[in-house]
Amino acid sequence: MAKTKKGKKHVAPIKPYKFRRRYSQLDIYIRKEKNFLYFIAFSLILAGLVYPYASIAMWVGFAFAGYSAIANDSIQTIGTFIVSNEDKKWYWQWLFMGTIFLGTVFYSWYVFNGDVTYQRLSSKGFDQTIDNFVYLQLAAPIVLLLLTRFRIPVSTTFMLLSVFTVSSGAIISMVSKSLMGYVAAFVAAFIIYIVMTNVIKKMVKGEAHGSWVIAQWVISGFLWHTWLAQDLANVAVYLPRQLSVWEFAAFAGFIFLGLGFMFFRRGERIQNIINEKSDVRDVRSATIIDLIYSIILYYFKEVNNIPMSTTWVFVGLLAGRELGMRLRNQDSSAKLGRTFSLIGKDILSVTIGLVISVILAIAINPVIQQELVNFFFE
Repeated sequence: MAKTKKGKKHVAPIKPYKFRRRYSQLDIYIRKEKNFLYFIAFSLILAGLVYPYASIAMWVGFAFAGYSAIANDSIQTIGTFIVSNEDKKWYWQWLFMGTIFLGTVFYSWYVFNGDVTYQRLSSKGFDQTIDNFVYLQLAAPIVLLLLTRFRIPVSTTFMLLSVFTVSSGAIISMVSKSLMGYVAAFVAAFIIYIVMTNVIKKMVKGEAHGSWVIAQWVISGFLWHTWLAQDLANVAVYLPRQLSVWEFAAFAGFIFLGLGFMFFRRGERIQNIINEKSDVRDVRSATIIDLIYSIILYYFKEVNNIPMSTTWVFVGLLAGRELGMRLRNQDSSAKLGRTFSLIGKDILSVTIGLVISVILAIAINPVIQQELVNFFFE
């Protein structure tokens, strides 16, 4: 009997379910970030091992906080500086900003008797040196590193300082001052760019004169100094409120070398928050942004010693600038919608950081827990 040739059975292509596609993307991301995730896991384990020993824990916490704070906040202070100086050698940028850092912290350390924070930690709730750490206080900067990797501009002030506060009043004061900073920056940038967009456009046409480069480096240096005077408290909160000579040398040396690594990498991945905004690569546009930001920061630095979120101020500045430019140019509804989308995304990011930091503060501090119980049940 002759064999019959079997025809090929038609197999319909199987489309992957949505969760399979998502799993595949997650798997690719995990493979890509394998070394970083190993580092995060190691850091969390290390934090768990050392937190009972205060003399060791304070330096481990400082090391994590030092890099994570500057990595996350690099978009505010050196973000526009990096992106508009891509043609310059990274080590010249590092030495310039590093020298300003050393001068800034040395002045505060010398004038304020060992305090490197310009007395930002002298306000009620932060004025006591920590002599007994809990695990989440060391884990907070590690979480911040993780969020920075996901390009989320979290407020380091809320993330790092809130886990050390002894009362909810200190957090409320920080939030209030930060909201004022956001509104002030948004309104100032919006007015400036809606009134002067055409003038600024004429200023940035053609090749920039050499004086613009000098102006940008000077203004960026002043901004960096002002930011340090505000946000060094986020890093130094782990250390004694008065540092000895050797403690100061370790503090300044670690951050100085960390800055070098940051400039070598041309900023962390969060740098994309800057890159996606309009006309920031031109040295003249970057100079104008930094000038407005530095003036606002300097004003709030002089108001009082309460720490504030400089991230919120910077996000407000970029939001007001983008909206003012779009409205002044009478752009299409699609471009305007994209601008509102960017503003909303940035607000969501800083809000996520605030929520996480408040949850950490509540989980750590029994005083705040009792205040919440009294508020809701009495």
